[in-house]
Parts: sequence; structure tokens; C-alpha cells
Amino acid sequence: MDYTNPANLAILACPGGEVFADEVVSHLRKGYRRSLEGTAADMAKRYGLEAGEVIRQINFINDVVSPRYGSGHGGEIRAPHFKVPARFTIFANGEVKAEILESIRGKDIYIFQDVENHYPVNFNEGKEKKALSVNDHLMTMLVTVDAAMQAGAGQVTVVLPNYPYARQHKAKGREGLTASRVGKILEYLGVRRIISLDIHSRDIGNSFDRMRLENLHASYQIIRVLSRMDGVLNDDFVVVSPDTGAVDRNKFYATALKKPLALLYKERDYSRISKDAGDSNIAEIKLRGNVKGKTVLMADDMLGTGGTLLKGMETLKDHGAGRVICSVSLPLFSGEAVSYFDEAYRQGLFFRIIGTNAVYQEELLKREWYVSVNISRLFAQTISRLHQRQSLSSLLDNRDIIGKLLTSGSHENTP
Repeated sequence: MDYTNPANLAILACPGGEVFADEVVSHLRKGYRRSLEGTAADMAKRYGLEAGEVIRQINFINDVVSPRYGSGHGGEIRAPHFKVPARFTIFANGEVKAEILESIRGKDIYIFQDVENHYPVNFNEGKEKKALSVNDHLMTMLVTVDAAMQAGAGQVTVVLPNYPYARQHKAKGREGLTASRVGKILEYLGVRRIISLDIHSRDIGNSFDRMRLENLHASYQIIRVLSRMDGVLNDDFVVVSPDTGAVDRNKFYATALKKPLALLYKERDYSRISKDAGDSNIAEIKLRGNVKGKTVLMADDMLGTGGTLLKGMETLKDHGAGRVICSVSLPLFSGEAVSYFDEAYRQGLFFRIIGTNAVYQEELLKREWYVSVNISRLFAQTISRLHQRQSLSSLLDNRDIIGKLLTSGSHENTP
């Protein structure tokens, strides 16, 4: 990060994305402090100065360039605030207004939104709390993007860990390509880039003309959790793809862990619409591979109603599987999914569900069977590198650091 002009990077959080944005800002500030400590030490050694004096000189330059840069004494390491204050108003008819409360002209703005946050969020300066739908969150994000563009932002990046309408990425008959259209709207508004997590289909990013999609992966963080579970990776272990659409993802895990790969093949009755985990349209499941007595990992990009994973767990148990572990990058748990998984856990159908904090959850964190993986540092590193015009290769392709984790057991100073 360019320490001589840190005020050019700014974080703007929509109401739904406030919690995740705050965690990312915390990592950005810590990262900046570490970077400044290293820079100050190097400069002090090079010019024969005290590190404290170098820091005072850097703070002086920052105060001249941006008086609102930070707070503290001249000799202290001061991190930028990064987060831009904003006010969100919701009117009686449901319309939303976003107001940015300080100048962002020329800044590199990152707008955060969690469209699957269904807990009440603050509006009207905290005087009103309202739970929003995906569509409400999407509209709130659009008016925030427009406010940033109207305020003269240098460039706008939208941070959408859960890309809305991602499952509507291909048309069958008279259907819309809604996943593509969401991106097109953002592109029309002037958004330069979207940062997302394990997007449902790579085809979505291919539909944009100029806007880039940076698709991050939580595989390292999930494997790190697996490596900490007593005896899991030492057991007779197999990776199972929950369906044909998830084969590539699970092949990645099988290759990284050097474990065999099996497949669940599902036959669906598409005349029925799945409403919840107890009313699935899965007609039959067939297992290709051996899971008898083995610890099983099933990895998927998202968990909605959970019907697919629950049916898969039943099949694996019927075939003699031991501990069943599922990992999902986007733990939506729509409808009554949590209660269905509570019951499945009581029945012994699975051991653990590993999810990320890309979707804000409260009830899930109280469950013994749920393990939350924090991926906010990964997003902070991505934003920092983008702001510095550095490569994202090691973050987008994390096979090397996964290999180091599994061979050395070290997990410090990594995403």
C-alpha cells in the first residue's frame, strides 16, 4: 500500500454489508501498520535515523496531504480510517436513499454489500431497523453505487461475496439471464470491478464488456480448518462431489489433499420445485465410488435450502460412510434449513458443516455442528493488492500455500 497517500483508498458499506466491511477494515489497518513498521525500519537503517523520527516524517507528509488521514501523536504509527461515513434513509413506501457524508472525489472506493443478510439492519441514523430481501439489498447497493459516482469517486469496485441471482446464469427456454443483467447494470453505472467469492458460474464474468470479476476462493481457509480437526485428515478419507456441477471444485480438494474422489449422481424431477430441504425434487441418488468406513468431505459453493446436501448425507450413510463433513463458501441456510440440519445432526447424518462469514449469520454460530471460517483477511489482502496495482495470482490460485500448509502445518501470515 502506498503509505504516502493512504487516503486514496476508501471503504463504503451498505447496511447489509456493514459487519463484513468492518472486519475487512480492521485487517486493512493492521496490514498498513505492519507495512509502515517495516518501511520505517528500512528507511531508518538506510539513512541512519531513528525509526520514530522516520514515522514522524511520514505522519507529517500524510497530515499535509490529507488532514483527516488518522489520529494520534506524531511519533505513533497511524493507520488510515479507510471507512467512509454514510447515511441511509428508508422511506415509508420502501424507497432507499444513500448519502455519503465526506468527500470521496478521486478516491478508490470499495462498496460492500451482503445481499443475503436477512437480519434487521439500521436505517435513518439507527432510528429504524428493517430486515431486507435480496432485492431490497440489491437496490440499496445500486443507489449507493450511484451516490459514489455522483460524488466523483475515482473508480468504484463492488465487493459482493455472494453475487445475487448467480444461479440464473443460463437460459432454458423463455428465461432471463438475470445473473448477467445484474452485472450489466453495475457496469452501466460505472463500476470498474466486482470482487466475489466462489461465484456459481464462471460464465457470469464472461458476459461483461469492460468490468472485471475477481472470483476469490475459500479453499485454503477451509482446508486449514480441516487440518486442525483431530484425526480427520489422518483417517481413511475421501472427497465426494455432491453432484456433477460440483465436480471441478471437489476435484480441486481431492488433488490438494491427495485423496480419492467419488461422485453422487442425482436424478431430478424438474416438474417439481424445491421449496425447502424437506420437499426436494431429487428423485434418486447414485454413488460412484467407495465411502464405507471413510471420513467424507463434500464441498459446494452455496447452501440454500440444503436439500441436496441432506439427501447426499443420507445416501453416504446408507453406503457406510463414517464422519461426513460438508464445506460451503456461502452458507445461506434459506427458509427452515437450520432446523432441518439440527435434526440431521441429531440423527448422526453428519459431523460438521464448515461455512464462511461471507454471509452474516447469528443463529448458525450457536450450533455445535457449524464451524465459521473468517475470510475477511483474504478480502483485505485482495483490496490492498488491487489498490497497489499488484498481482492477485497467489490469492486466486492458492494451490501453493495449501501445499505448504499440508506439508509444514504452518498457517501464519497467509490469507
